[in-house]
Amino acid sequence: MSENAVPPVRLRPAVLAAPAYRQGAAPAEPGFKLSSNENPFGPLPGVLEAMARRAEQTNRYGAAAMPELRAMVAGGFGVSLDHVHLGAGSVAILYQLVHAAAGPGDEYVHAWPSFEAYPALGLASGATPVAVPLDARAEHDLDAMAAAVTGRTRVILLCTPNNPTGPAIRRADFDRFMARVPADTLVVLDEAYREFVTDPEAVRGEEVLREHPNLVVLRTFSKAYGLAGLRVGYGVGDPAILAAAASVSIPLSVTGIAESAALASLAPEARGIHAERIAELARRRDALAAALRELGIAVPEAQGNFAWIPEGAGGVADAAALAADFAEAGTLVRPFAGHGVRVSVGELESLPEVLRVVREHVAARLGG
Repeated sequence: MSENAVPPVRLRPAVLAAPAYRQGAAPAEPGFKLSSNENPFGPLPGVLEAMARRAEQTNRYGAAAMPELRAMVAGGFGVSLDHVHLGAGSVAILYQLVHAAAGPGDEYVHAWPSFEAYPALGLASGATPVAVPLDARAEHDLDAMAAAVTGRTRVILLCTPNNPTGPAIRRADFDRFMARVPADTLVVLDEAYREFVTDPEAVRGEEVLREHPNLVVLRTFSKAYGLAGLRVGYGVGDPAILAAAASVSIPLSVTGIAESAALASLAPEARGIHAERIAELARRRDALAAALRELGIAVPEAQGNFAWIPEGAGGVADAAALAADFAEAGTLVRPFAGHGVRVSVGELESLPEVLRVVREHVAARLGG
């Protein structure tokens, strides 16, 4: 749909003014798609088999409660079943939580740049986003975020590791931040990339959840488990908070096929393979970040399955221009105008291509 289309009916000006979330486009063959933080490894055979079995029942709705999947998730957090809520990806639960907590005149606070969906989360409920710039290390400025909390603040979103820049929030910093947040303000720890974190000082949702009744931890099967196309994620937190989120959710949005794939992904034999794949992607990430730094790029600490190339000091002069060079070479990355470029960690063969494009881009700019 054209962004400049004029609707034939009266629609809310705030909605019309808001940009829609942009999905990463597919590159022309034989390029690489490094714009959506997708897992380059295909589904496990056991996952495909489980999906095929469930596909024979697609004339039926999936069980709304999905107790088996919720129980498996609950076990990993050491909580009861009613502390787990499922959604069509963790982003669906983000919308639900903001809608449940924040209405007209209310605010929700998030870092920026961060997950691109954050600014639009309050559109439906009428809540106002308050974006707090990242600090000089491309990390959450938690002191500034705490200072941005007012009597109108209903939700605080913490993305760790931060998408698109990469650093994870450290546990000590998180603890200090939570001590400053009002106990009746909802805090969402968005851990979509949690499985890729190797920093021992990073906060981990399962370790802090019990200490904060106002905290909800979000995770997804899209990234580490490679189920992006099936849309299934989960939130863990106080049952009353999750019940409110469920009341504003779209019913039956998690399909039976998605449930079957998630269950198969959590089976013991699958967990071992996923752990190996995750470790391999973390190695590729670290290698990519190190190689980019050797080219003179000030890549922030990378803890997701992507690396960040900043625009400006320590980076490139124009993020859009670098993305255009990638596109011309057949590989797509995600530019953030005025901020930088996010490069997903993909196939092993993509690493030298990424470095080639960046090297040639930097050389051309210096030569110009």
